[in-house]
Amino acid sequence: RLREGVEIIVACPGRLLDHLQDKAVDLSHVEVLILDEADHMFDKGFLPDIRRILKHVPAKRQTLIFSATMPGEVRHLVEDILNNPVKVQIDYERLIKSVSHSMYQVEQGDKAALLQELLGKPELHNALVFTRTKHKARSLALSLEKAGFKAAALQGNMSQVKRQQALEGFKQGTYNILVATDIAARGIDVSGLSHVINFDMPDTVEAYTHRTGRTGRAACAGDAFTFMTSDDHRIVQQIRKALGSEMPIETIASTSRRPQTDRSQVARPQTAARPKSARPQTATGRTEKTAPAVGKNIQRRGRAKSFDFGI
Repeated sequence: RLREGVEIIVACPGRLLDHLQDKAVDLSHVEVLILDEADHMFDKGFLPDIRRILKHVPAKRQTLIFSATMPGEVRHLVEDILNNPVKVQIDYERLIKSVSHSMYQVEQGDKAALLQELLGKPELHNALVFTRTKHKARSLALSLEKAGFKAAALQGNMSQVKRQQALEGFKQGTYNILVATDIAARGIDVSGLSHVINFDMPDTVEAYTHRTGRTGRAACAGDAFTFMTSDDHRIVQQIRKALGSEMPIETIASTSRRPQTDRSQVARPQTAARPKSARPQTATGRTEKTAPAVGKNIQRRGRAKSFDFGI
């Protein structure tokens, strides 16, 4: 079909180069070139491929570059290929006003039990759970499924068909828990997503922003829970600084001293979106939110509070 001519091509850089080498596609008449998630393409090492593709498109064209962050390599690319560009920067704080952020300090071996306890809360309608590796996403989803949760994995080793089935099942409510890696979940937009849970701490503030930005959309309230271990203090301080507020941290006792969730006593999760007005408000109309208690073995460090953070 490419040889017959099309108006729009959506492709990853490597695959498009393959078609160019096979002379299956002609880019000499391209009028608009769009580079989406430019920072992500740099992370994956695609910028050399992008520069090779640029040799096949006309010099006279419109070029649009979208990037959540602007690392030095992306700025250099902008300077090289754009002529007097207009920069449009979206104000994070104006995007999302309804996400509450909390952290749980927990031992590595207790994460799975804590996750199940949080997922068993009746106020949790659906959750996107982030892990650092594909293997962990797969194994964690399986363990949740065995524990009685409606869970699915979304990770890079899955075929495109399987990934699409998992995502559609999550959107339609077949699953109310989706365990995913950063790459697999990038760009996911699920209306009414009530919770994002960082099972593994993200490596950067930008990754934290991408993850937590999946919730709190379209005037719905959202919660972002992050599990931290003793190795995560540096990135935690960076995230707190970016938020501009003291994020509540709750210390979780070992699971040997904490009762496990009884799935038979847990209400069936619902997939409906929570309206923003569902949260209790003060007389002044300001929303109050306290990080949920987990068992009876929580030691608070700092007062729990809600604050705004955009994507």
